[in-house]
Amino acid sequence: MKKLFPLVLVVLLAAAGAYAKGYELQKKAGDYTFDVHIDKNPPVTGNNVMEIAVKDAAGKAVTDATVSVSYSMPPMQGMAPMNYKANAELQGEAYRSTLNFSMSGPWNVEVRTVRAGKTTPVKFNVDVK
Repeated sequence: MKKLFPLVLVVLLAAAGAYAKGYELQKKAGDYTFDVHIDKNPPVTGNNVMEIAVKDAAGKAVTDATVSVSYSMPPMQGMAPMNYKANAELQGEAYRSTLNFSMSGPWNVEVRTVRAGKTTPVKFNVDVK
């Protein structure tokens, strides 16, 4: 039994590390690179914290933009449209927002950055559990 304990401990720690990593993706749009991180992977029904790091073509953090997040579930027959919008606040060198997914399933997400009068959107999909 004493020999089995270290093995069980290693397996549990490895499993915890696998679940600790959030949802991450990187997308390029226009002159910017967007590094998106959601605190849960997969995202879940309810609150999910999204962090968005925006970098310019030189790889420098963009901290002088207005960033917002729109998210919606594709329309389904017999259901009201589910469209939501959240502003992202600058914290350090990244923008942070809380998305509240009202139900599980596929969601469309659009991060919109406005800087110097120019709007740059980036779109992606998440499957909420």
